[in-house]
Amino acid sequence: MRSISPLAIKLGAFAALSCNELNVLDRLHQRRRTFVSGKDLLHQGQSRSNAYVLAKGWAVSYKLLADGSRQIVNIKVPGDIMGMRSNSLRVSDLGIEPVTDIEVSEVLALDLLEDFRENPRLATAVQWAASRDNAMVVEHLVSIGRRDATRRVAHFFLELEARLRLVGLGTSSGYFCPLTQYILADALGLSAVHVNRCLRKLRQDGLVTFRGESVVFDDHDGLVEFAQFDPAYLDHTGPLLH
Repeated sequence: MRSISPLAIKLGAFAALSCNELNVLDRLHQRRRTFVSGKDLLHQGQSRSNAYVLAKGWAVSYKLLADGSRQIVNIKVPGDIMGMRSNSLRVSDLGIEPVTDIEVSEVLALDLLEDFRENPRLATAVQWAASRDNAMVVEHLVSIGRRDATRRVAHFFLELEARLRLVGLGTSSGYFCPLTQYILADALGLSAVHVNRCLRKLRQDGLVTFRGESVVFDDHDGLVEFAQFDPAYLDHTGPLLH
């Protein structure tokens, strides 16, 4: 029985992929590489590099400021494409760091362009994934600018659940989450101390518990209501292309 990659599962949420398109995605996984936790696979300011498909593990994309502080722009989970922007820009404006040991597939820019030329539906599906990533960045900006800290944390956990559920790695009961409170702080624009207080309040209110690399939803519906979480921006309503 054919094994479907997380990327194929993810893109299948937008387009009903043909056998040929699945074969193309399989070919993207030929150049397998591994990176260890904490060692960047892409540096901010690095000249043009190839893209990577994350097959196993978690990573973060981030912006490093002159004073050494860091803003995490996005969490990368299996099925995500990383480094696409560096194919278009002379230098990468973001760094990518593995949170865990990761397994990726390196994708050469010329190969990607050729595959897109021959498979326009697949190109459209990848463009959908990129647009969805942009929508998440917008939602994170709204969180940092307008949501109070505790709702910000709650919304973040629910977004991760929706993303992981799409590729079969999360449920409404919870999911594996290797993020530290320091990573959450850098992603949410909070201090680690403030994140700890928010987590404690969410746990005491019986909504969600984050402990030992696990997110456990104690009251999923209650958390959705508290965070006012509307997943429409993630566009998981089913394939638009058949």
